[in-house]
Amino acid sequence: MLTRSGTAGAPERSDASRNRELLLRTARRLVDELGVAALSMDVLAAEAGLGKGTVFRRFGSRAGLFTALLDEYERDFQAACLSGPAPLGPGADPVDRLIAFGHERLRFTAERGHLLREANARPTTVNPASGFSRLHLRVLLQALDAGGDAEVLAYQLHAALEVPLHFHLDGHLDGVAPLTAERFAAGWTDLVLRVARR
Repeated sequence: MLTRSGTAGAPERSDASRNRELLLRTARRLVDELGVAALSMDVLAAEAGLGKGTVFRRFGSRAGLFTALLDEYERDFQAACLSGPAPLGPGADPVDRLIAFGHERLRFTAERGHLLREANARPTTVNPASGFSRLHLRVLLQALDAGGDAEVLAYQLHAALEVPLHFHLDGHLDGVAPLTAERFAAGWTDLVLRVARR
């Protein structure tokens, strides 16, 4: 799971922590007011009243900034998967948990897709959330005893949850009807039931 700094490092100094919270609070406000396209490191530094070097030291890049913005949402999602109420959390049938996981991830994508796209703008950006998702899917597949290579299947299922981000944000049409969140959720349920042979 991610730390407050988005890394597994040592605790932050109090002044660094205050700067981080100020920068993230300012960045959220700018995204709400101006949209993601208008949020640059220069604009953030000016609005927060901090030096540009402080912003780059904190986040490394614009993609790193958006990754940090997603951190809080992602930590809540991970906590719900690990210890929240069923079926997303423990206690339900693995098939029901897989379905709930996909539906919640698709909802997350629909609500936070603009941030996800910016966070993944650089291929070299490390995305701890993807690692968690693949691991969680693999654990559920193993509990389901779906057979086959659970690690590879987890990658493939994870990819099925990543594709809607691009369709959703690009407003892609399949020539007949919009690829809505509801259609992706129904497709995920169908995919899980087929993998589970139910």
